[in-house]
Amino acid sequence: MKRNLTRWLVGLQIVSVALTGCAPTQPFFYGERGDLAHYIDRVQRIEYPDLDKEPLPEVSQSMEPLSLDNQNYEYLDLTLEEAISYALSNVQVIKALPGTQRQNADIASILLASPVAQLSTVFDPAIVANTTNSQPLALDGNGNRVLARGASRANQVGGVEDALSEFDAQVSAFLAYNNTNRARNVGVNPDGTSSNIFNPTPFLADDGNAQLAISKRTATGGVATARSQTVYSSNNIQTGLARAVPTDYTQIFEAQVQHPLMRGRGTLMNRIPIVLARINEDVALVDYEERIRNLVREVEFAYWDLYAAYWNFETARTARDSSALAYKIARAKFNQGNAANGVAQAAATYHDFEAQFKAALAGSGPGEPGLLGRERNMRLLLGWAATDGRLIRPIDKPSVGLAKFDWESVKAEILTRNLDLRKMKWSIKQRQLELISAKNQILPEVNLSLTYRWVGVGGQLFGNGNNPPFPEGGSAGAFEELFGGNYQEGAARLDFIPTALGSRRQLTDISRAQMDLVRSHRILEAKEESAVSLAQDYWLKLNGIHDQMTSFFQAYQENDRLVQIFQTKFEMGDSSNQDFIIDNLLRASQQRARAGLNYNLRVAEYNKYMVELHALKGSLLEYNNIMLEEGLWADKAYWDAHERARERDAARFMDYGASRPKVVSRGEFPQFTGDANSQAQPAIRTIPPKSSSPPAEPVPAEPNQKDEIPLERRADRVGSGVRS
Repeated sequence: MKRNLTRWLVGLQIVSVALTGCAPTQPFFYGERGDLAHYIDRVQRIEYPDLDKEPLPEVSQSMEPLSLDNQNYEYLDLTLEEAISYALSNVQVIKALPGTQRQNADIASILLASPVAQLSTVFDPAIVANTTNSQPLALDGNGNRVLARGASRANQVGGVEDALSEFDAQVSAFLAYNNTNRARNVGVNPDGTSSNIFNPTPFLADDGNAQLAISKRTATGGVATARSQTVYSSNNIQTGLARAVPTDYTQIFEAQVQHPLMRGRGTLMNRIPIVLARINEDVALVDYEERIRNLVREVEFAYWDLYAAYWNFETARTARDSSALAYKIARAKFNQGNAANGVAQAAATYHDFEAQFKAALAGSGPGEPGLLGRERNMRLLLGWAATDGRLIRPIDKPSVGLAKFDWESVKAEILTRNLDLRKMKWSIKQRQLELISAKNQILPEVNLSLTYRWVGVGGQLFGNGNNPPFPEGGSAGAFEELFGGNYQEGAARLDFIPTALGSRRQLTDISRAQMDLVRSHRILEAKEESAVSLAQDYWLKLNGIHDQMTSFFQAYQENDRLVQIFQTKFEMGDSSNQDFIIDNLLRASQQRARAGLNYNLRVAEYNKYMVELHALKGSLLEYNNIMLEEGLWADKAYWDAHERARERDAARFMDYGASRPKVVSRGEFPQFTGDANSQAQPAIRTIPPKSSSPPAEPVPAEPNQKDEIPLERRADRVGSGVRS
């Protein structure tokens, strides 16, 4: 019976396996809920940050872009002074690229794709000034400051406040306790007690130690430390012959001065990190000034490009309207039986001018954004919405008179005020300080340490003042004995640690610092040559573009006269030379449009090269009455500064003599001869309201070779008062 049952079970299992096949199965887990709430099916997936940050109204409320199909706008007349003022008032992220070369790139695309670290903001100088070293002040076991004796590097220091923190006083304290319970290798009495009263077994003891210290680094390289120690001892050594009392306290107060005699000695060596930190801040200010200068330059470029775009648009519209009129007249004459080739030529010319007209308005490619693209670029620099129902229209006339600069003054200003040269000179000062620090490292480290301490020992920590001296008075207090001044100690220590034999590392560091200094000098010379060469290039292009501008204007006038002549003949209907007249009329129209376009471009380039020359010689901000200065502090800061100034005025002046740092900076360059505030007008103005009146037609600026405009202060810029 069992055999048959077994056969049936085996057969049933074989059939079930054959029907289901071989497949892996998951194990069974008791208490499984089945929802797989803790299962993560993907390790990485694209997510979006949970950042509650509303976009600017200029972004979220921007209107539909202006185009050939959308002409719903009003004109907004804007002066160059107002444009620069708006740009500086709204600047947070500086929308300008570094460097001195002319930028033709799309700033919006670069700002969008650039990493955060490559963008410049108005906060960058303050960030550099507040950069700190992540390493804390080091102390030894006795609470003494431990100095870093390595060579100083400009890229190893933070801001000035961080460098000055090396001279801050550092407080340290510790509290320690130790318990002892062990057998000693001494003889024992028959009753099991120790036969040595000075060394019992087992030895039981409780020891404690507390220390409070304050240590400060001095400007001459030394370390001054004041230290208080309290030592507690309690053990089972027999009192009487071995110990006076079972517990005792030792109170120590000591003053210690450590001072280097060779390596790291003197105020010059110890102030090098502070001076390097200050130079780093100066370099950050130069970078900031460079970006502000580039922003002003970009605003001026955009302003004159927009001015030229308006005139290109006007020229293209005039040419289109003239060709349209010619086409209508030719079409009317064709209907009267004249030849059709003149009509076809007029139609082709009209369509060509129509395409140029649309390109002048909406652009024809990346390098030709057109009037609307130039206006949008101006809005980006001003920090305005891309479209707000108004179309910016420049109303300042460009300079078209022959500019005359004094070459010696230009050259002197370049060598003194050029930002790239100034930054390179700061780099040379850093290399000089690094060389001084490297030479100091080859000296042996000779440190003198002087310590003087007051000691008091008692059976208690504090006494009542009526006990005899310890140990006769077992109840005397340690502080009582300390203040009695009966026990005083002194110590002196001289450490001598020379450099490794051969001083290979120190000599190599000196060689590297020397080569860095020589390299920086050669780079400065190359930059000076390049700056003067670039100034000569701008000088030449100013004169050359002015001559071209005058020639194109004369060509425009002559072609306009030809257009008028042939148009008069064409309208009179001279049938014998009809094809000749219409052909010359259309050719003259094309040449007039081309001359007008070239003239407008040369006017914009001429004014932009004047901006380039001022930017090169470091006077562009002053040229626009812009002055960079630190903002106002809180009233409490001025109160504290006045108090500190009075405190230093009441102190005694100490001249450090030969160890005092040499002159590093020449101070601030005098930008304005008078009071800038009295010359300035309000810089921040409200945007003018929309105007419903029809726009005034622009008036072309005619060049005059005989006019000589001194560009140290243009007449249309005096009193602009733009401040940042």
